[in-house]
Amino acid sequence: MIITALLYSVSSFAAGNESIQSFSKAKKYLEREVYVDHRETIYCAAAFDAKKYITPPLGFTTEKHKKRAKKVEWEHVVPAENFGRTFAEWREGHKACVSSKGKRFKGRKCAGKINLEYRHMQSDMYNLFPAIGAVNAMRSNYNFVAEVDADSGFGSCDMKIANGKAEPPIGARGRIARTYLYMDATYKRYRMSKSQAQLMGAWDKMYPVSLWECDRAVRIENIQGNKNRVMAARCK
Repeated sequence: MIITALLYSVSSFAAGNESIQSFSKAKKYLEREVYVDHRETIYCAAAFDAKKYITPPLGFTTEKHKKRAKKVEWEHVVPAENFGRTFAEWREGHKACVSSKGKRFKGRKCAGKINLEYRHMQSDMYNLFPAIGAVNAMRSNYNFVAEVDADSGFGSCDMKIANGKAEPPIGARGRIARTYLYMDATYKRYRMSKSQAQLMGAWDKMYPVSLWECDRAVRIENIQGNKNRVMAARCK
């Protein structure tokens, strides 16, 4: 009940991204202005340089997507599919979503082509974090859970992914939780399930904000224009 009340009280006055509609542009802002002096991935704390090349932490390994392990990618913490499937263009396509070969398409590509609201949600920088490409690929659109019955598939990086679920390292859980709370409180199209809301509410309390997390929110607000009310309430 307390978690639900918090979400609805914030959503009554929260506004989302209305200035950036290009996912590519959002990534460039993050690379050049937000993370310029804090180049570290969310899940594995791997360093990356201005050209997006990863320096993996000692002991990091991956059996899959090895080429993608070499560069940083920008991860939607709340997967784009979770809100994208609320758009008709994602689910059903659109008459204008036809390839040069005359083949109709739908999903992310169609929603991005047709719907401005979708483009704004997809490009919201508060929901984008740097991740090792291989980890991003393996996480896919899986929901986060408190525990996955599996060993880490990434060596020293304690990110566990199995059976369509992901258990993030402790150091990432607070940031993940507050991102889910922000998206839920900001966009009417996106709502967490009851179990997700309970988990994210718990992680939010268990893992308080860091100075960097607060600074990141300020930097994004200065570029994107909308205040993250969830972060503002915790960074006082």
